[in-house]
Amino acid sequence: MRRLPAPARDAIIATACFGVGALLYRFDLYELWAGPSDVPLGWRLLVLCIACVGQLFRTRAPLVGAFIALSAASVDVALGLSAPVIIVLMDLLHMATLRGSKRTGQLIIGLVVTTAVGIAVGIALTVEGWRTAVGSGLQIFSVLVMPVWWAVNLRQMRSNTEQLARIAELDRRAAVTAERARMARDLHDVIAGHLSAIAIQSEAALSMGERDPKTVRKVLRSVRANSIQSLSEMRMMIDVLRADDEALDEPASARLSELATLVESAQAAGLRVVMSGELPDELPIAVDLAAYRILQESLTNAMKHAPGAKVDIVWMTEARGITLLVDSEWRGRSAKRGTGSGLVGMSERAQAVGGTLDAGRVDDRWRVRAELPTAGEA
Repeated sequence: MRRLPAPARDAIIATACFGVGALLYRFDLYELWAGPSDVPLGWRLLVLCIACVGQLFRTRAPLVGAFIALSAASVDVALGLSAPVIIVLMDLLHMATLRGSKRTGQLIIGLVVTTAVGIAVGIALTVEGWRTAVGSGLQIFSVLVMPVWWAVNLRQMRSNTEQLARIAELDRRAAVTAERARMARDLHDVIAGHLSAIAIQSEAALSMGERDPKTVRKVLRSVRANSIQSLSEMRMMIDVLRADDEALDEPASARLSELATLVESAQAAGLRVVMSGELPDELPIAVDLAAYRILQESLTNAMKHAPGAKVDIVWMTEARGITLLVDSEWRGRSAKRGTGSGLVGMSERAQAVGGTLDAGRVDDRWRVRAELPTAGEA
């Protein structure tokens, strides 16, 4: 259902308040403080109508609406304070404090508290009996101060929620930046290896000259292959690198060729790892690195949140890519809770090579599914 625009909502609220107030006046259920007994009903309705006009500005200009309602309430006090006008005034004081600026809210709080105290003191000086004076003072305090105090609390809660959301977003961005830097470092190592091979092979080809044309052609084909692979990995590094690299002194050369070592490490930590399926003999370097890191993070999460659990690892090879499926036991009451940066990093890894990653609970298992393309590389 489409939400009504603010002017329409304000008009509906103003009309409803006027209708309810008119019924209260009609059945003589409006009096809060005794006033003149001969006030015509038409005057009461006129004052209420003016107060309700202020409600037409409750969203767009709440301070203006509060001023209009306060003016109507001042007249209503002279006629004998009535509930309909006070209800409208409370609503507009609340909206002015909630939607106005912080300085406006502080000003309203000061004026309301001063007014409430002044009226309470005036009642105490003019009314016989301290019980009556205290009761009237508490009524004034509730009518004027409570809606403003409520609005201040809501503003604080809203501010706290926005700050928490901002902190969560900064944490997410920090995790993404760290993972991208890590990926760029990995790819840098790979590209450096390719370029070193090119330099060595080129030097060999130059030294041979025309003495061994077949070997020279073979070396040049290898140089070409390494050059194409380096360009592909360079494009990948440019895609994932979004900020200046900080000092990273730890070399990174993790590859799926070290898969057995990774599984043995997880088993030594207590996991019961069962792996099935086969991988292609050769994978693009970026996909190789991404698959290794995703599996490594999945096993790390299993060790952290479900120690001693059984983990099923399934590799599926298709024409245009590979699929990695990691299933582990779901232990929703695990005492160790992470920050979620691991899932962010795995997702970044998959997206950087043009793949996808889904992670979540499936029945009584926690499943990570990564689909990484292998076809179409340069």
